[in-house]
Amino acid sequence: MNTIVGTYECKVDAKGRLMMPAPLKKQLASSLQNGFVLKRSVFQPCLELYPMEEWDLMMQKINKLNRFVKKNNDFIRRFTAGVKVVEIDALGRLLVPKDLVAFSSIAKDVVFSSAVNIVEIWDKDLYEKSISGEDMDFADLAEEVMGNINDDDNGIS
Repeated sequence: MNTIVGTYECKVDAKGRLMMPAPLKKQLASSLQNGFVLKRSVFQPCLELYPMEEWDLMMQKINKLNRFVKKNNDFIRRFTAGVKVVEIDALGRLLVPKDLVAFSSIAKDVVFSSAVNIVEIWDKDLYEKSISGEDMDFADLAEEVMGNINDDDNGIS
């Protein structure tokens, strides 16, 4: 698994193309040949860009679900709704299909935000709102999510 680092801003053109920021493109260089999968986020009004290797790992997990369990089938359908295989063109642009532009409300300014092994693509205003903490206290969230993890024996985490 490659860890992707950083938050980058760019603009979307009238055709839905995003110029991949150079530092992000460099981090994803090993994935450029294999392409990417672009999909709706499950929890947020943003898009998720999976390098194909990461998508294949996710599909291996999902493929273990029993398709004869209705909830599993419903989940698979919803999880893969709107999924598109995309590539970065020779000029370093990513074309976002119109249905995914509409889902994510991408208008003008866009934020690419690393999310460990994938990249979230946000409308800038929605991104700023999501990290502003209006509806949650980040300190409480950090304690709840990370507070009981101490697997390094170094006292830090």
